[in-house]
Amino acid sequence: MSAPHILVVDDDHDTREMIEHFLQLEGFAVRTACNGEAALTSLLRDGRPSVILLDLMMPVMNGWQFRDAQRRQPQLADIPVVVVTAAGAQSRLPPIEADAWLSKPLDFDRLLDTIGTLSASRGGQA
Repeated sequence: MSAPHILVVDDDHDTREMIEHFLQLEGFAVRTACNGEAALTSLLRDGRPSVILLDLMMPVMNGWQFRDAQRRQPQLADIPVVVVTAAGAQSRLPPIEADAWLSKPLDFDRLLDTIGTLSASRGGQA
């Protein structure tokens, strides 16, 4: 079985690069997008990842807008989404339907556990 594919969506270049390199070292196939609009383009052009790691606060198209657009696309709606944000407590933010929620700075062991759980629940690569 091939490693899960991960799409990292974050407007901060250093954060995207750090997560990408970490996941690649762990054996994942990773692609990145700098905002929700670029992520939607990537999904439609390059296919489905196993999991999407999604920042919330981004220019052009933020995480809430991306998630709304993703859920309206039948071929993309069921891709698991992990919100990864430094925005503060989940309870103080507008609601977003996500499969998991991780705070920045990231706990990489927890990130790997979350990806593993979501990938396994979807039968490996989505």
